[in-house]
Amino acid sequence: MPTLESASMRTVDVARRSGYSVQQIRNLERDGVLPPAARTTSGYRVYARVHLDSALAYRALAAGTGPVEAKDILRAAHEGAVPRLLARLDAVHARLDRERAELALAQEAAAAISAEPIADVRPADAMGVSELAAALGVRASTLRHWDAEGLVVPDRRGGTRRYSPAQVRDARIVHQLRGAGYRIAPLRALLPELRRGHRREAVETALAAREAGIAARSRALLEASPALLALLAPTGAHG
Repeated sequence: MPTLESASMRTVDVARRSGYSVQQIRNLERDGVLPPAARTTSGYRVYARVHLDSALAYRALAAGTGPVEAKDILRAAHEGAVPRLLARLDAVHARLDRERAELALAQEAAAAISAEPIADVRPADAMGVSELAAALGVRASTLRHWDAEGLVVPDRRGGTRRYSPAQVRDARIVHQLRGAGYRIAPLRALLPELRRGHRREAVETALAAREAGIAARSRALLEASPALLALLAPTGAHG
């Protein structure tokens, strides 16, 4: 039975140790995530530790940055293109750092917006599309898109969109959550909770889920490091 340190492993051995299926291992080799396997005289694939390290590194990287970018990083490792590999990793970490900064701002802003009371509402407090777009710093087409998606639906008076103070506040929250990376579908599910009075709790839960997702991706990148470093070791280190 081949061991982890064996000079050769079967496809099924690499699959079991990396958590992939046999077909997935073959697909990863086809895509350049794993280097080409040696073949026996009868045509069977023979894998080494470098193939297992490649599969493990890809599995973690794909969770941290997505499969397309993870594949490019692994190809760079096999090509010896270390500067390209490091540049891609730096870009991923920078993106995560930027997402964290945006999330922190969204958390602060959403908490403040959610706590704002709406009282003494006057007709003059309503805003038109252009006014609200300017206040948020977005295009009017963005507000129309949110309207079409059912996120923030303004009142219509004679065919003209007018946003009540409550709708303006919803638009501000949507703007912050979109800036923090929230997609349309989760927001569409969240907005009814906000309107039922669970505003602050719902927003905090949504942002906490986003924070957990960023943390999971960061951890995945960290978990990829040992296998990725092994791939950059001097030739022959894999055995």
